[in-house]
Amino acid sequence: MAGYAYTVIVGNVGRDPEMRYTGSGVPVCSFSVAVTERWTDRQTSERKEKTTWYRVSAWRGLAETCNTYVKKGMPILVAGQVSVSAYQDQSGQPAATLELTARDVQFLGSRADREGGGEGGYDDFAPPDKMDDIPF
Repeated sequence: MAGYAYTVIVGNVGRDPEMRYTGSGVPVCSFSVAVTERWTDRQTSERKEKTTWYRVSAWRGLAETCNTYVKKGMPILVAGQVSVSAYQDQSGQPAATLELTARDVQFLGSRADREGGGEGGYDDFAPPDKMDDIPF
């Protein structure tokens, strides 16, 4: 029986997207997303947090949309297939990266955030008001 895994993350974009093209001209857009968990330790009542970074790749039309609208700091939901790559870091220690191939991207936050008037932490993100202007 074949299997299938689908992962959904919600976090903040860590860097502006980078667009590139494969040798055959297929667009690929890459950016990072930080997913932060916060909790209170039951024994010490201390607030704790853990951030996990994902490298996100979007392909074809979704790549073009992400390149246009994704900005550093914006809240985002990304769904797709995740893979893990192991490597040795610069000090020779084993490390790993989480890579998410996006199948769906949702821009989160309020309209005030998107227009730079809220607490979103990013500027100049304003999707078109008319659906005719959306490139997908």
